[in-house]
Amino acid sequence: MLLRGSGRHTGNDYDLAAMVAEDGADGGVAAGAALARYADTFFEHGRAVFPAARDRLHEEVGGAALVDAAGVLAIFNAVVRIADATGIPLEDEKNRISADFRDALGINDYPAADGKV
Repeated sequence: MLLRGSGRHTGNDYDLAAMVAEDGADGGVAAGAALARYADTFFEHGRAVFPAARDRLHEEVGGAALVDAAGVLAIFNAVVRIADATGIPLEDEKNRISADFRDALGINDYPAADGKV
């Protein structure tokens, strides 16, 4: 939601479908494809292959951007896990304003989307 909101503010047109696409599209975000690979590797493949993904992102975006990406990845991971573990539902307003893209991107089909995970 933040990316969509900031895009409206700056006049940038981001393609949120790139977050779930497997075609390597960047979605209009600088290094978006590399950032998506980095996050996907962390969440889907674990420690065995993550260092290579991290090094690849570092080569593409540099150290400062890698630190930013690692911070976003870490806080997102923590916040989502805490919310899921405690059963905190998505706030009504965020639920309302994100309904269109959650449905379009298939987010509503994720196991935790129904609040039972």
